[in-house]
Amino acid sequence: MYRTIQLSLQARIQAILLSRYEIALPYLAVEQPPNIALGELALPVAFELAKRLRKAPRAIATELAAELNADLPAGVALVEVAGAGYLNIRLDRAATVRRIAADHHADLGGPGFRLIEHTSINPNKAAHIGHLRNAILGDTFQRLLRPDAFKSGYQVGVQNYIDNTGVQVADVVVGLVHLQGMNLDRVRELLTECLETNQRIDFYCWDLYARVSQWYTDPGPDPANAAPTLAARKQLRLDTLHALEAGHGETAQIADLIATEVLRRHLETMLRLGIEYDFLPRESEILSLHFWDAARALMTERGVLYEETQGKNKGCLVMRRAGAEAMAEGDTDEDAKVIVRSNGTVTYVGKDIAYHLWKFGLLPGKDFGYIPFFNYPTHPCWISTSGASDPTAPTFGKADAIYNVIDSRQNDPQNQVQEALRAMGFEDAASRYTHFSYAMVAMTPRTAVDLGYVVPEEDLAKPFVEVSGRKGLGVKADDLIDRLITAAKTEVDNRHPELDEPERLAISQQIAIGALRFFMLRFTRNTIIAFDFKEALSFEGETGPYIQYAIVRAANIFRKSGVPADEALTAIAEIEGLEPILSSEEGTSLWETWLAASRLSTVLDQSIQSAEPAYLAKYAFTLAQQFNNFYHRHHVLTETDPTRRALLLATAAAAHRELIRALGYLGIEAPPVM
Repeated sequence: MYRTIQLSLQARIQAILLSRYEIALPYLAVEQPPNIALGELALPVAFELAKRLRKAPRAIATELAAELNADLPAGVALVEVAGAGYLNIRLDRAATVRRIAADHHADLGGPGFRLIEHTSINPNKAAHIGHLRNAILGDTFQRLLRPDAFKSGYQVGVQNYIDNTGVQVADVVVGLVHLQGMNLDRVRELLTECLETNQRIDFYCWDLYARVSQWYTDPGPDPANAAPTLAARKQLRLDTLHALEAGHGETAQIADLIATEVLRRHLETMLRLGIEYDFLPRESEILSLHFWDAARALMTERGVLYEETQGKNKGCLVMRRAGAEAMAEGDTDEDAKVIVRSNGTVTYVGKDIAYHLWKFGLLPGKDFGYIPFFNYPTHPCWISTSGASDPTAPTFGKADAIYNVIDSRQNDPQNQVQEALRAMGFEDAASRYTHFSYAMVAMTPRTAVDLGYVVPEEDLAKPFVEVSGRKGLGVKADDLIDRLITAAKTEVDNRHPELDEPERLAISQQIAIGALRFFMLRFTRNTIIAFDFKEALSFEGETGPYIQYAIVRAANIFRKSGVPADEALTAIAEIEGLEPILSSEEGTSLWETWLAASRLSTVLDQSIQSAEPAYLAKYAFTLAQQFNNFYHRHHVLTETDPTRRALLLATAAAAHRELIRALGYLGIEAPPVM
């Protein structure tokens, strides 16, 4: 509702500016005053016009206020001039409350296909705590964009890029073949054993990957007799990588078996958090379907890619680095970005350029084959293939805008892909390419200790402990989820022994998942997170459980009153005498709760436009605080005046409805009890 009034007010002012001053301002800033006594909205438009009109801002504001008050937009009671030239807007509280109760709100959405790529874990070991931030950010953002009952939304496709031919998968294959002496048949037996004994292949590979990483650099207790030598071990790694890229032979088959089964485990892990995907494009198909060959031809044709004939990059195919100045003819650009190495192998950036040309529908004659891979309750998840495509598969490329959820350490490669698009003349595509970057996730020292890690004494005073998959120091995502559920269940068991065991477990899962998701979302994307187990699960402070508890409190009001929340909202339309109550000092606190509840669509729009889900998390927490203040100040169930009681019930219902919606966009469910 807040955004509905804001948009109508902006449109009215823009019309006045055009007719009175012949000025078009496509964007008008709208602020929320620091104090409700000053009104509900404030516009500094007069300050923007002062230089153009050569008038004092207050004089301009006075003229605008007069025109607005002569024909007020719906829901606006009065426009006042404040300070040096602000337009302060006071709303008709009773009328606005009724519109909020009736769920009037501005729509969000538009045409075009938005493609979101997130998670993209190397399929060589179990997902860890750092991967969860990526997946939760991406999943939350697609929830903000998708059509639903609240908004029209956008057409959205969620992709999870699978680097099944990269060095991390090669390392696991080296471990299986050269450390454990396995061949293809033995690897098949290992996978069967894991299924029969309920072992996780991704957990198995977690330990193996750490061993291989150490094997590459540690010759052992007798370096003179180490076999093979460190140089030979690294050559094994390189040879294995080449075999994976070539895509044939037993080595490639082993890699495909392991990567595919690890991928299945990743999807199962993410499903525990409510995270689903539409399409899994694999690097193996980017290679086998010759996406890069088509991209290379296009880049060469447009003068973006060239062979370096001298200097350190001699024999490589390179392109100018993003942000670099053009070189004089004949000079060597030592800082050029290598796209194809002198040995003929394509770099990560080269393959990524080809992939993103496909995403935008700019790779002539190239597309993946598609086959079903994983079934969700409401839709299949498709995976790429170089074979025949399922004729029922939807289209996944040709996006109008893309968002890549990739950590900030990949800023340079992401910038280079955008530079390649621009250099090829695809300026519009480059402008619709968003690197949805985020900072790393670590652990607080006490969480690392609680999870069983030996933290050196000197590190206990540090704000966080970094994780490292290669060193085996990290928290598997499933282990973390299990620990959170166990801790939540201990609390639920103590508070609600009367509930059945399955019900207590389901509630514990809702609390644990809510705690984890909210912790990952409450910080702005480029803030380093130090995950703290106890803080995440706390029922106090800026946490998921705190917001869930506010929803449970509201639900208890309706249960005890015998008035369902939807009926409380419907009833407000027929009640007379709201304005005197809402205009009183006591009523102002009620009005503040309604106003906070009305801002959801505004915050959703802000989160989408800035690609920052943290704004929504902050809003949910603030609304929960506002409701809790209302809950403690107003005694709904003991109120005897019928009008006041109906207003109190409706206020609780409005906050309850918007809290559930806000948490839903964050991927968090509201439990029945806490």
